[in-house]
Amino acid sequence: MENGTSLQIHPVLLCGGAGTRLWPVSRQSFPKQFSRLAGDDSLFQRAARRFCGAGFAPPTIVTGNSFRFIVAEHLDQIGVTASRILIEPEGRNTAPAILAAALALAQHDPAALILAAPSDHVVPDDDVFRQAVRAAVPQALAGRVVTFGITPDRPETGYGYLELAPGADPAANQPQPLARFVEKPDADMAEAMLRSGRFLWNAGVFLFTAETLIDRFHDLAPEILTPVRAAVTAARADLGFTRLAAEPWRAVPDISIDYAIMEKLPDLAVMPFGGGWSDLGGWDAVWRETRPDADGNALCAHSTAIDCSDTLLRSDTPRVELVGIGLSGMIAVATGDAVLVARKSDAQKVKSAVTALKAKGAAQATEFATDHRPWGWFERVASGARFQVKRIVVKPGAALSLQSHRHRAEHWVVVEGMAEVTVGQRVQTVAENESVYVPRGQVHRLRNPGNSPMVLIEVQTGSYLGEDDIVRFEDCYARGNGLDA
Repeated sequence: MENGTSLQIHPVLLCGGAGTRLWPVSRQSFPKQFSRLAGDDSLFQRAARRFCGAGFAPPTIVTGNSFRFIVAEHLDQIGVTASRILIEPEGRNTAPAILAAALALAQHDPAALILAAPSDHVVPDDDVFRQAVRAAVPQALAGRVVTFGITPDRPETGYGYLELAPGADPAANQPQPLARFVEKPDADMAEAMLRSGRFLWNAGVFLFTAETLIDRFHDLAPEILTPVRAAVTAARADLGFTRLAAEPWRAVPDISIDYAIMEKLPDLAVMPFGGGWSDLGGWDAVWRETRPDADGNALCAHSTAIDCSDTLLRSDTPRVELVGIGLSGMIAVATGDAVLVARKSDAQKVKSAVTALKAKGAAQATEFATDHRPWGWFERVASGARFQVKRIVVKPGAALSLQSHRHRAEHWVVVEGMAEVTVGQRVQTVAENESVYVPRGQVHRLRNPGNSPMVLIEVQTGSYLGEDDIVRFEDCYARGNGLDA
């Protein structure tokens, strides 16, 4: 730390949200924190970089089972090693997630200083934000839970607010007394709060010691503390992850930390932050962060604007060129399997569109055509009533599980690299432009023995082609049968 002590801040990154307001780029199977929405790194990678280096301990990550290998891969790509990756049996909002991390850290150091933060926010100047965190340390060490508030620059209706206590300075460089938390306002209320100068945006970032937070839950929310403590105590190691115990976790309420304890605390404190910040909570926020041109248009490499203004045009695949003509105040976002078109002023309604897609059974509501796995990824290229074609990419040295399928056969054609293929008792090497057939019910495995990614085309045929038709016999990633990614 800057004062010369050995005190370290333990970052806790929350990495379990679905990010439905950024559909179709963010979906339940691969939410926004893993997307590259604002630069070459994913939002999760940017958060991990933000809180590493001098004064920070290796991060603790709290995530879901489906994302565990994505988290590990993204950290590995940027050279960051987590102190622990906690896996929630089910998402239960921020209060249980943050408390579980505090209890886990308290097992080794009850006085551990913890910074809990979402992993999907954008902060353009990490150094300035780290300075604000350090400025809040004395208050946290004194036994307070310090929240962080962002200086508003517009009457935003998509954020919660923090009202400063009388006499507090919204531009101070140290924590200020906080009067109350305020729900997301309507437009008129947001305008009035902005004019008053007494309100900050709620960033959802908190600094505290482990023992302070645990004590607050003991006093204000014991119904949360008891099952979360039991889930942490009975947690088990699984490869490089720590699985919280499922049975006690079922009794954990689904509640945010604001509702659980923060709004009940008598000594609220907020650290004002006047630097750049966004939670990327909608496509209007992405438009702002993409730095619109002189006409107010925010474009990507695969989009073209003709006579447009104040518009976001984004295509996430080179296979789809997105063209806007004569648009004003619009959002158009295209992926390989879905397109969103909306007024920019309606950006917060995208979540309702996802609900509508789920109701009609559209797979695009939650799933991508590309599916990430610990060994690599696959992309659905074409499908019909009794067939499906995939492009499969296997990382160097990685292997799929030893498995079989009850309802389908598979035909593999290697197009890049070399594959080691097991079918029944036979193990063979399959080179580029060679193929192999896997009959229905036959035990098989695919491995990449090379030093570069291996690409193959898989043609599935059969009466049922769902991903849950997998029986695993051996797996180096300790997965079960069916949909366990």
